[in-house]
Amino acid sequence: MSSSNKILSTPQNLQVLFEDNHIVIVNKRSGDIVQGDKTGDTPLSDVVKAYIKNKYNKPGNVYLGVIHRLDRPTTGIVIFAKTSKSLSRLNKIFADKKVRKTYWAVVKQRPSKTADTLIHWLKKNTKNNKSFAHHKEIKDSKKAILHYKIIKSLDRYYLLEINLETGRHHQIRCQLSSIGASIKGDLKYGFDRSNKDASIHLHSRKIEFTHPVSKVKITVTAPTPKDVIWDACL
Repeated sequence: MSSSNKILSTPQNLQVLFEDNHIVIVNKRSGDIVQGDKTGDTPLSDVVKAYIKNKYNKPGNVYLGVIHRLDRPTTGIVIFAKTSKSLSRLNKIFADKKVRKTYWAVVKQRPSKTADTLIHWLKKNTKNNKSFAHHKEIKDSKKAILHYKIIKSLDRYYLLEINLETGRHHQIRCQLSSIGASIKGDLKYGFDRSNKDASIHLHSRKIEFTHPVSKVKITVTAPTPKDVIWDACL
């Protein structure tokens, strides 16, 4: 038995991909932050809380647990827990690497191999909020593994499908940059110009996992943002 997503229409430009009593999965827009930070901007978690409060006429505070994050300029799937039980179980599922996450990335430079596994040791520089890839382990570095394949050639770009084995800071952005395939719009990791809306063409496309309570297999796919490049990928 499995469950796939049917997009629900909601206010505040919030696109809900899946929801039940235990979890809610949304399609994050570029520019949204998942959790509050020093910018003071309204985080996606607060938007989802407001959506739940309004939809179910909840009188008090809404519980919502943050399980994982996406970088601010990245789009796609974010899962939230609606109960403490589902939060603890989902945290374990993520920690045990029992979640299959598939990303799409648009790059200008074609990787030398049609498909490959990239293994690096990433070290984060907190001052400039950037990770650096090394071919050997160095102090305070973390091993990063991803698998990619080219799934479409566009006029001037290539669409890569990426599966992560690890979840490191800026992992996909950093590792692709290290092989000369910077993501479109990603100035921080070597692309030559930014996108007009400050997004980057990195999208959390699909997620597959076993529901923490019902034990049903959940498969959710997030529509890509509307723009000429993403539309050409479909």
